[in-house]
Amino acid sequence: MPIYEYRCERGHQFEVMQRMTDDPVQSCTRCEAPVQRVFHPVAVHFKGKGFYNTDYGTKRRNRELRESAESGADKYEAGQAEKKKEKEKAAASSSSDSSSAAPPKPKAEKKPGDKKPAKKSA
Repeated sequence: MPIYEYRCERGHQFEVMQRMTDDPVQSCTRCEAPVQRVFHPVAVHFKGKGFYNTDYGTKRRNRELRESAESGADKYEAGQAEKKKEKEKAAASSSSDSSSAAPPKPKAEKKPGDKKPAKKSA
């Protein structure tokens, strides 16, 4: 059951544990003055793409992705980041490998005068 906080007109504050379906308390437990329920802001943590700290690919963000992957949150984003790293490494290694390999043979070009022989019909 949730705990609700109330404050009376004279400044007394108290908490009451009650069901969500119960009616709110109407009077103070000390002085019988009318009361109002006190609301507190909730803590909200936004995660995922589209928020300020995720808009930039920094070392800090990569560290956050690893930590969140280890904790079980945002596994998809962490997986995507790992795939991107692997692709970058593969591209870097293949570009260095291809520079030392022999260049590919050029294909023979077709000339406009070259035609296929016509079929003879019987």
